[in-house]
Amino acid sequence: MKLAAICYSTLAVTLLLSGCKKEKEESATEKVAGFDISSLDSTAKACDDFDNYANGGWKKKNPIPGTESRWGAFGILDKENKEVRLKGIIGEITKLEDRKNGSEEQQIADYYQSFLDTATIEKRALEPMKPYLDKINGVKSLKDLSPVSAELQKLGVESVIGFGVEGDLKNSKINALYQIQQGLSLGEKSYYERMDSSTLNVRKEFVKFVDKMFELSGFTDAKPGQTILDFETKLAKLQLTNVELRDPVKTYNKMAFKDFEKLVPDFDLKTYADKQDIKTDTLIVQNKPYLQNLNSLLKTTPLATLQQYTKLQLLLRFAGYLPKRFELEDFRFFATVMRGTKQQRSRSEKAIRSTDNLLGMPLGKLFSKKYFPEDDKKKVSEMIENVRSVYGERIDKLTWMSDSTKAKAHKKLKAFTYKIGYPDKWKDYSSIKIAPDKLIENVVAASLFKHKEQVDKIGKEVDKKDWLMTPQTVNAYYNPLNNEVVFPAGILQPPFYNRDADDAINYGGIIAVIGHEFTHGFDDQGSQFDDEGNLKNWWTVSDRANFDKLTKKYIDYFSGIEALVGFKINGALTIGENVADLGGLTLAYYALEKSLKGKTEPAAIDGFNWKQRFFLGWAQVWHMNTTNEALRNQVQTDPHSPAKQRINGPLPHLKEFQSAWNCASGNKMALPDSARIVIW
Repeated sequence: MKLAAICYSTLAVTLLLSGCKKEKEESATEKVAGFDISSLDSTAKACDDFDNYANGGWKKKNPIPGTESRWGAFGILDKENKEVRLKGIIGEITKLEDRKNGSEEQQIADYYQSFLDTATIEKRALEPMKPYLDKINGVKSLKDLSPVSAELQKLGVESVIGFGVEGDLKNSKINALYQIQQGLSLGEKSYYERMDSSTLNVRKEFVKFVDKMFELSGFTDAKPGQTILDFETKLAKLQLTNVELRDPVKTYNKMAFKDFEKLVPDFDLKTYADKQDIKTDTLIVQNKPYLQNLNSLLKTTPLATLQQYTKLQLLLRFAGYLPKRFELEDFRFFATVMRGTKQQRSRSEKAIRSTDNLLGMPLGKLFSKKYFPEDDKKKVSEMIENVRSVYGERIDKLTWMSDSTKAKAHKKLKAFTYKIGYPDKWKDYSSIKIAPDKLIENVVAASLFKHKEQVDKIGKEVDKKDWLMTPQTVNAYYNPLNNEVVFPAGILQPPFYNRDADDAINYGGIIAVIGHEFTHGFDDQGSQFDDEGNLKNWWTVSDRANFDKLTKKYIDYFSGIEALVGFKINGALTIGENVADLGGLTLAYYALEKSLKGKTEPAAIDGFNWKQRFFLGWAQVWHMNTTNEALRNQVQTDPHSPAKQRINGPLPHLKEFQSAWNCASGNKMALPDSARIVIW
């Protein structure tokens, strides 16, 4: 089960006898617009294409930088967090003298230095990887491949069988071992099946990429690209689709480990687990037929092909840490061909991001201390409780849900917990050995630390204080097993949350985001988990049927939207995120309306009333320019709809939007009441 990724403010009145006129003046001076009207395209019609109307001006002024495949609010804030704020933090650390060995300062500074030391990287070339390559080349049988693949898995190198650790879906308090399908270099099985020209070109370029990587490595294998593509195409046919993987019931198959071993007897799964230090009597299998068919595929595949495939996975894992010739070829295929990115970031920028990827939590501790005031934590808590209150009111008003199921929905909503900003307790990473001149060994050390951290959890109680994102991450998530919503400090900044903006902009931004995460607890996946985070039905048969009928309509609605010529949105893949967007917007709007009851109608700002500014706030957080390549990749692989459809998609279903912008029945974004879908 994968993770799915509100500001109630009033001005303090200090002069009670000053009168209404004075209060309006104070309000005008203490608040900022929060939305730049130059972002608008006044030639567009709000009721026909709200994204173009609200963001057309912004898109013209903000072309995609050559280093990016898409450019919007998330990417801009992420760049600020990493390339300005983290850069400053790392810069301060590197100037420190006498850094204690094993301290976070020593680890951060030395890893950063090891990434920047390109002379040493070029000189050492593939030398750090030679022990692993020798083991791959020394494989004499399929059973021999098992312990080698296991050792590589500990380093983060993918194979045809992966393992993961998280709470047991049916006993969420205890961690369990999961078997997961993996091993497709292109990331998703549709890349091996689609016959349109762009996907055919991706496969053609993949063959060229593999051939080039083998050539650069000095390998003498004949036609490795086509050989590996043919193998992965067969592998892809055995795997579940990304839509099927969304079903937690279908992918939950708990069994004894000894029975698991029998599914792929020729690969020696016992040794595969033992070499990864995995000790358990049971595990949860994602796809039993995949494993049974995989055994036949492995038996009939030449050993030389499996060796080539394994060497490629090793190269893919470490390409970004190898000499420039490898890095350039990896970038050419995965960044340019797959996503349309034109140029690499500077070495120093990549060094910052690599340090963040490897040592994100130690950096996050320093980031939080410097950039997330404790007052903001309190404000966000108030926002969350505001959304919880409104969600409860929405549940009470549902016409398609019975009272008995409503009572259980309230129970789950009440049990929601949340984390804001950063962890209350920080982990100890001091055992990771980092040297200033051994980049790949540093990556290996961190990977082994992470692997041990995971396998040590198997069979033990879930630590509900654990964070699955670093504080500087521009994202948020809902974890169904903990029944919790999590908002890192990284996203609690403009344009998502602007403490100086008027309420309407913040409600359309961060409160809609908070509502989005709350709604994940009640989307097509989250709704299958109870208040304690267990995969357990809490619905009546008729209520579930009503819910499924509504979500099916919403699936069909999005499936009819073409994001790019020949590429329609996969409504079944994106249904969870689409439901969460619709729910988040609904909750935020009514939370804002509730906050204004009994108060003077807020004055218009830049000619827009509070209702219109709410929707401008929503459009602002999703404004984005995207390359065609990245858009194709997103439609095929991502459970989130493209940004334009995240803005425009839910709005026709909100009569509040139609009223705010005076949309008429002939407008493209106006739907009759009978066609609107209201879920939460």
